[in-house]
Amino acid sequence: MDCIYIDPPYNTGNEGWIYNDNVKSPEITKWLGEVVGKEGETLDRHDRWLCMMYPRLLLLKKFLSDTGVILISLDDIEAGHLRILLDEIFGFKNRLATIVWNTRNTDNRIKTMLSPDHEYIFVYGNSDRSKIQGRIIDRSDFKNPDNDFRGPYVTDPLKGKATKTERPNLHSYSMKKPNSDLIWEPDPAKGWITDEEGYEKLLSEDRIWWPSNNVTGWPRKKRFLFEAQERMPASSFWKDFKSQSGARELDEILDERVFAFPKPVGLIQQIINYCVPKDGLILDSFAGTGTTAHAVLKQNSEDGGNRKFILVEMDKEISTKVTSERIRRVCSGYKNSKNEFIEGLSGDFQVFKLSQEPLFNASGHIRNDVSFSQLAEFVWFSETGTGYLGKADSPLLGIYEGRAIYLLYNGILKDLTEQGGNILTKQVFDILPKFEGVKVIYAAANRLGGKAKRENIVFKQTPYALEV
Repeated sequence: MDCIYIDPPYNTGNEGWIYNDNVKSPEITKWLGEVVGKEGETLDRHDRWLCMMYPRLLLLKKFLSDTGVILISLDDIEAGHLRILLDEIFGFKNRLATIVWNTRNTDNRIKTMLSPDHEYIFVYGNSDRSKIQGRIIDRSDFKNPDNDFRGPYVTDPLKGKATKTERPNLHSYSMKKPNSDLIWEPDPAKGWITDEEGYEKLLSEDRIWWPSNNVTGWPRKKRFLFEAQERMPASSFWKDFKSQSGARELDEILDERVFAFPKPVGLIQQIINYCVPKDGLILDSFAGTGTTAHAVLKQNSEDGGNRKFILVEMDKEISTKVTSERIRRVCSGYKNSKNEFIEGLSGDFQVFKLSQEPLFNASGHIRNDVSFSQLAEFVWFSETGTGYLGKADSPLLGIYEGRAIYLLYNGILKDLTEQGGNILTKQVFDILPKFEGVKVIYAAANRLGGKAKRENIVFKQTPYALEV
């Protein structure tokens, strides 16, 4: 992964949710026993929250590339405890930054002595700090207000620094905004930064930003992000989000209030802009409302990137009714609260559901109670990289890119011979649904010998051919 961003649940003590700070869910109890040990049985809330985070962070570290960065959102409740944990897992030398972002612009001193108007984002690398140095750079000043097809840009002055006596060729022409009557004469004390030939070149390349009038503004030259050199490091204080509401953004998309405090899209988009290359991959293992995916799609639409995302959400209701539904609407378009149609950002995604238990046991063999349909889904994805949409009622799972994919398993052939028809014999092959092209057949063994090659069969032995 080039980047991992997570916004984990804060330590509320509430048991009625999927992450369960009070450690009564089977998943957390199992982790406590295996990763933390016996001392995990009597821990208080802060320790329990850290025990919930600890195995997750260890796993995320394995997913991160050597030059990747991980960013963790949190507030004051667990900031001090999590800092120690991150230093232990990623190493103090890989502590890259602590970002403070302005969360609100309303006064909350009714309940507290001070209004809590900020949250944090901890930033860590996975390897040698020198490999990551300069990875997080500030490109927030590049904008694209006129939807220039070349992408975001900044503007530089076209005013020069020389008088007419010093550089007469920089005072010899005026600038006229195309298709208008607006004209700018050179500043007598400064002239232009380029001669008339240079100006005509900028004009022909549409590299001039024109103000709306010639009294309060001057023409400026566009400098695009794709041309820019690496810039100064990003500031650790992000002040531009206090007026943004992730809740209102989500309300507009889903037409109902489902979460009170999701992160604003702009915040996550700035992370992506700084940290994820245009062809990079970002993981969010606490997906929630799907803000990360929304931000990736939005950033791609603005700078022509091809970034991809992987989201993980444990709550079935949230993943289907909120996370995936939001992404679907953002891709295809939706109507907001004013009944206005908001154009989609394009893009696509797939949803995969994990089984309650692994299909394979500790020795890598298929569990005895795994059904044909369960293994069919796994085989299809392993072979095609796509979700299985078939009925799983035939050994022929489907045709993909000119090849037929078969699975012999668990009596799908109603127990014809050896081991319930799971072995590819001549008798089994003769009754398989016919296909003239390449046939990829997953089975426990192959008894066809040379016939397999003549019949254009690619044999793959289960479970060994499956990527566990």
